[in-house]
Amino acid sequence: VQLQASGGGLVQAGGSLRLSCAVSGRTFSRYSMAWFRQAPGKDREFVAGISRTGGTTFYADSVKGRFTISRDNGKTTVDLQMKSLKPEDTAVYYCAATTNILPPRSQAGYDYWGQGTLVTVSS
Repeated sequence: VQLQASGGGLVQAGGSLRLSCAVSGRTFSRYSMAWFRQAPGKDREFVAGISRTGGTTFYADSVKGRFTISRDNGKTTVDLQMKSLKPEDTAVYYCAATTNILPPRSQAGYDYWGQGTLVTVSS
């Protein structure tokens, strides 16, 4: 399974960005998906997850109400719509895939990772 993340960039605080992760190689609908992020000097952390069908989503408290995760099983993509961005959202964002029925919050639960895309939010 190959994951390719895109959509990062520089944005002012209060702005929006949409990240996308294209998945290829195996049946996309077999995988729950998630986005993680890693800020400079910090551990990688869970941001949002979505179940195989897209019917269940999970969010970190820090992004709840501002970020929305979605997937398109026909296009084999998973997106992260980010609004009301804050400087503390600055990080490299990674998409990840797991065969678990629901996406765990621990990065240890994921089988495949994308290469990361940098999001920088200026104040």
